[in-house]
Amino acid sequence: MDGYRIGEAARLIGVRVETLRAWERSGKLSTRRSPGGQRLIPEAEVARLLAERRIEKAPSLTSRRNAFEGVVTKVTRDKVSALVEIQAGPHRVVSLITREAADELGLAPGMEATATVKATSVMVEVPDR
Repeated sequence: MDGYRIGEAARLIGVRVETLRAWERSGKLSTRRSPGGQRLIPEAEVARLLAERRIEKAPSLTSRRNAFEGVVTKVTRDKVSALVEIQAGPHRVVSLITREAADELGLAPGMEATATVKATSVMVEVPDR
């Protein structure tokens, strides 16, 4: 395939055709014309735009309940994973995530972050009596 027609590209990227035309005019998107004069969006351009949109900020309204807002105190990366420590008030929350996710989020000590906890089982411990 030589590229996507503008309607196909808009559907894949999740935007309107008008948005792609505006991006073309502003230089954010490069297109070319088919022999019949139709706009074609190169496959590499569609992939680039999808990757850029994937890391945009997610909506801030969610249904989560167990959210701990705090500060990242430590990030330990290896080849595949990252161990992230967040101090949220008196609570130290530790999460094991992929290195790719840690890099995409730009996690570093001192930045604000929210740990959202979802568990299928929770253990409860009480002091000896």
